[in-house]
Amino acid sequence: MDRPDVKRLARQLKALGHPNRLQLFLNLVEESQLDLAKGRTHDCFLAKLLGGLDINAPTVSHHVKELADAGLIDTERQGKQLICSVRPDALHALRALFEPTGT
Repeated sequence: MDRPDVKRLARQLKALGHPNRLQLFLNLVEESQLDLAKGRTHDCFLAKLLGGLDINAPTVSHHVKELADAGLIDTERQGKQLICSVRPDALHALRALFEPTGT
């Protein structure tokens, strides 16, 4: 793994180091997998992702911004709704980090 990849992964792991951000990301990954299995787009309204989290709107906004800044998710506004989606390249890189290399 070259140095830019290590820096990018370190930033992503740091963003996931907060329990609420990790839970938001895991919720989004889960929703994405369910939608892809059903042949639907994997975008998700932020409100749907907040299950099990007891945090207020400004805190949610902060966590979403941190995940987006780390390159883990993409966001898009549709009216008053915020649409979030997992970045496939980021998910692939995180999965690859924990897969055995065969050596």
